[in-house]
Amino acid sequence: MENKHIYHVSGMTCNGCRTNVEKKLNEIPGVQAQVKLETGEAEVQHNSEVNLSLLQQKVAELGGHYELHAEKKDADNKQLHAPNRQYTDLKLSTHQPGKYYCPMMCEGDKVYDEFGSCPVCGMNLEKIPNNTLKVTFSCPMHPEIQSDKPGNCSICGMDLVANQTTDEEDGVYQDWKRKLIISIVFTLPVFILSMGDMLPGNPLSKIIPPYINGWIQLFLTLPVFFYTGWTFFIRGWNSFRTWNLNMFSLISLGTTAAFIFSAVALLFPALLPTEMLSHHGHAPLYFESVCVIITLVILGQLMEAKAHSKTNSAIKELVKLTPAEAIWVKEGKEEKIAVSDVQKDYILRVRPGDKVPIDGVIIEGNATIDESMITGESIPVEKKTGEYVIGGTINGNHSFLMQTKQIGNETLLAQIIQLVNDASRSQAPIQKLTDKVSRIFVPIVILIAVLTFVGWLFTGLEDRFAYAVTNALAVLIVACPCALGLATPMSVMVSVGKGAKNGVLIKKAAALELLHKANVLVVDKTGTITEGKPRVTSYKGTPQFKDEDILQLAASINKHSSHPLAQAMVDMANEKGQTFIDINNFHNITGKGVAANAFHIKALLGNEMLLKDNDVAIPVGMMTTVEDLQALGNSVSFLAIDGTCAGYIAVRDNIKPEAKSSIQHVQHQGIEVMMLTGDNALTARVIAEEVGIREYKARLLPQDKLAIIKELQDEGKIVAMAGDGINDAPALTQAHVGIAMGSGTDIAIQSADITLLKGELKGVSKALALSRAMMTNIKQNLIFAFMYNVIGIPVAAGILYPIFGILMSPMLAALAMSLSSVSVILNSLRLNIKKLE
Repeated sequence: MENKHIYHVSGMTCNGCRTNVEKKLNEIPGVQAQVKLETGEAEVQHNSEVNLSLLQQKVAELGGHYELHAEKKDADNKQLHAPNRQYTDLKLSTHQPGKYYCPMMCEGDKVYDEFGSCPVCGMNLEKIPNNTLKVTFSCPMHPEIQSDKPGNCSICGMDLVANQTTDEEDGVYQDWKRKLIISIVFTLPVFILSMGDMLPGNPLSKIIPPYINGWIQLFLTLPVFFYTGWTFFIRGWNSFRTWNLNMFSLISLGTTAAFIFSAVALLFPALLPTEMLSHHGHAPLYFESVCVIITLVILGQLMEAKAHSKTNSAIKELVKLTPAEAIWVKEGKEEKIAVSDVQKDYILRVRPGDKVPIDGVIIEGNATIDESMITGESIPVEKKTGEYVIGGTINGNHSFLMQTKQIGNETLLAQIIQLVNDASRSQAPIQKLTDKVSRIFVPIVILIAVLTFVGWLFTGLEDRFAYAVTNALAVLIVACPCALGLATPMSVMVSVGKGAKNGVLIKKAAALELLHKANVLVVDKTGTITEGKPRVTSYKGTPQFKDEDILQLAASINKHSSHPLAQAMVDMANEKGQTFIDINNFHNITGKGVAANAFHIKALLGNEMLLKDNDVAIPVGMMTTVEDLQALGNSVSFLAIDGTCAGYIAVRDNIKPEAKSSIQHVQHQGIEVMMLTGDNALTARVIAEEVGIREYKARLLPQDKLAIIKELQDEGKIVAMAGDGINDAPALTQAHVGIAMGSGTDIAIQSADITLLKGELKGVSKALALSRAMMTNIKQNLIFAFMYNVIGIPVAAGILYPIFGILMSPMLAALAMSLSSVSVILNSLRLNIKKLE
């Protein structure tokens, strides 16, 4: 007869936990268990012989982190008895700042309170950054006066100014840096002492006797083995305990075997067979292998920690876009308050040049808002009463009142920050090829070592036990991944240097590893395909007005404007060497243009709607020309003088000279190119057609770009994204490989994995070529490393002894290890002569 009961399970924090508990319960014969994370319950069907203690014992095998408690309900949902203790809901949100998570997401959304290594894969846990601005206020004259809110200095009465708190130091990176320095300090002399006698004439032995040399190596190895590398042995032990074998399994196994063997050989050389001794009669020592391997792995951990510390820089830069304070209009009086204190429906004043403090609606006045941080487009947007404004965008030259609608995590900027935050966690690093093979290689090495030990025990030799121990240890020592450990980092380091020389800065080696697989390249328009700086393409007057007069008057009107279109006219006038006319009675007409007087004439400069509102007719011939210009992606402003259309000025954001050829080069490699932009559909179509892009999408917000990237990834495509704006940051982070233009914003650069210093799309082709070259080089290095193991392990096991009487001597082992490492290093250096194109 089957029984069905529901038990309470505590300690589960993620879907990975749920899977572990469910799998463990189902190992019991006759049990069918289903565990629910949401309710913390396990529904168990079992026969009468299975009791609660057996279920608890099985769950306890997971390490004591989980507990299964007395049943709460029967299958009919009736309460049986209440537990005697209160259970805390241990589910933690991965959005919780200050917590740590595994970047490989081995345990789903599980987070930890303290830094450490992942119990599954052994990688360093990464800290979830804070997505809120930490601000204090202080007096510029009396710094000791501090406050968490705006106000006045109690000493001099001056307004307190906002100060952003200093980012906390990355303790993980600093810790690995300190350990690397210590390891290098002790490893260099050990390496010199060990390899010195490989030089002609054995010069080192003439200075330091071999026996003393060995003791010096031992003492120099102790800090590396028991301090700087101890973390790896803990990770290795955990990998064997849970049988999640990885690179740390290999490292801890090999270095521990090498250290124990060397220590025994130094202290008790008589235990070794004479065949294992050098021609000088001294025992073989592998202390230099221990130190070199640990130091190389620490270098890799340092590079990983540096990459992770930069991952959060984009979020910190986005957070800094939020203004620290706002002007609250309360009962007719204005009061400065911290943005964190702003509530919904507050009335705020936004002055000219200020950042909009929070999302809301304009209720009085008009504004010209620079929304480039959201849309990526450099042309400001005209806003009038009733229209929505976004926190962090920049107000132009008009003051207005707004009513707040979204606060805290509801604001668009906060959502962008969260998108970047989520994408950075969902983008797990690429598992190194060496880690993947470790799951197969480690058990094989252990099996060979065991077979070697057993085989030598049955040889019948007089010292068979000594032979069995020494040869089994020799197998583990030979399998120690010295060249294997060099294979990937050497290629990566050379590739990073090669990229830097070619204007391609690599932040994450994992991205470079994946780039060669990319089959879709997503590009932004402004600043990536185009220059991001509008320029005057043409200007023309009617028969009554000269062309140069049109430019001079338009530039004079726009001289004091910060609008990019206006600035383009001013720049063109400067290039032509024109002088500016004095302007008065300047008046901005929201969404349409401007009006001004110059001497005795009245001028209007703006769009077609401005002229229509003032009953100014545009000649038919001119309108035809203007339509043609607009079809080519130009923005056209009309100039009217004293009620008559005098001419027009066309402004366009020009395409970068190399953009078309670079895009075609990428397409010829079988990579699909897609353009995503926040600009209007007409301009997007014109630009896409001109550079040869078949698929494009326009009028996109940051979250729209992110969603499209996710859709492509869901289709199984490997996506590379190139962009330069704040609005590109979430998509750059979500993409498998994010590529930032060096001419773009700091936030985009921090969000990306690769930065193109020259800001040219030609750099994408170079990055692709570099990625392919590096991956080919890594595979070659791994072949060299494994060839050494394939040859060395059987020799170490004694396969040549029955026929030739040869055992693996320390000199031969040292030489083979050195040659293997040298071959890897030399092959990696070949990347320096590789031409990128």
